[in-house]
Amino acid sequence: MDKEIKKIVLAYSGGLDTSIIIPWLKENYNNAEIIGVCTDVGQKEDWDAMKEKAKASGASKLYILDIKEELAQDLIFPMTRAGAVYEGKYLLGTSIARPLQAKHIAEIALKEKADAVCHGCTGKGNDQVRFELTFKSIAPELEIIAPWRIWDIHSREQAIDYAQAHNVPLGNITKKNIYSRDWNMWHMSHEGADLENPANRPQESLFQLTVSPQAAPDKETEITIDFEKGIPVGLNGKKMSGTDIIMTLNKLGGENGIGRADLVESRTVGMKSRGVYETPAGTVLYTALRELEMLTLDADTLSLKQHLSINYAELLYTGKWYSPAREALEAFMENACAYTTGSVTVALYKGNIIIVGRTSPYSIYNEELASFGESSYNHKDAGGFINLFGLPTKVVSYVRKNAKKEKK
Repeated sequence: MDKEIKKIVLAYSGGLDTSIIIPWLKENYNNAEIIGVCTDVGQKEDWDAMKEKAKASGASKLYILDIKEELAQDLIFPMTRAGAVYEGKYLLGTSIARPLQAKHIAEIALKEKADAVCHGCTGKGNDQVRFELTFKSIAPELEIIAPWRIWDIHSREQAIDYAQAHNVPLGNITKKNIYSRDWNMWHMSHEGADLENPANRPQESLFQLTVSPQAAPDKETEITIDFEKGIPVGLNGKKMSGTDIIMTLNKLGGENGIGRADLVESRTVGMKSRGVYETPAGTVLYTALRELEMLTLDADTLSLKQHLSINYAELLYTGKWYSPAREALEAFMENACAYTTGSVTVALYKGNIIIVGRTSPYSIYNEELASFGESSYNHKDAGGFINLFGLPTKVVSYVRKNAKKEKK
């Protein structure tokens, strides 16, 4: 290990892994100064207690950065506008926060004139890729330290033993309570323990943000979501910050059993993993925006956007937020949604999102044309259209039938 490293900036969450990393770094890097950076992305924490815990673990100081609104406006809402869903189910809750978190950590490292940055991601997961690709983008000159790829600790149980041996405060972490969770304003993920067997149903006590649909109120909660150019801007006609929109929809969605997803996903490093996710606000926003797009986008743009959304999701999942490809896709999404402005009213009921109505000043739905009653549409035009549209089909059919006759 490089003994010249004297100052290390650590992505600190206050959890088990990052807490034990502090004494481990000091042991293995000649008592280097450790500076923690914790980003407030909407998780509920006792920030004063976290500062005390970081210092008690050996950090010289801890930065706590509130980046919630930046996360909402600059990353979450563009991702939502893109309709990015990984493998058809995952709303990218962990994925979307990592680039911004890593960007701020790298910037603090440059400000502090650190020699290295460090993260607590395991060698099996996706987050190591997301953090390190961003570090390489923002501060390529810094060394990256990933203890889980180096040390002799191979399980969360061993990590707890190490913490106890080094007097690291554990809080409510025990060998019986070892779900791995990630929490931000967009979602909460749950992995590990009994979830590692895909045959096991998640225990109801696992869920933190959502009630079971069975326990949700037996009445609808109706809400109108307002969009401008594909970006959420308010609820029920009232302009709101991105943070407030997400938090409000999380509360309403969670109370109505909205937003649970249980999936086996393909990790970037090659293996399959099972995760249970709660994303109430995201589920509502994706559903509402999809309806507004159906009202305002022409068929070709809508089709192309749906195809490119898959590419967007894959880039985001694999940590390539700061990449030319994602930026190019962003330009398309922004242009495609230039007229996706309007409001969508939904009713939330026992895990369901019911579309009540949608309106837009740029709606390309023409009631007069679509009506079954009298309209300016000339039915006779359809005949010529179908003749031309079906011409390739007709020609192929003739050719193949003649070929069969000749063989006989």
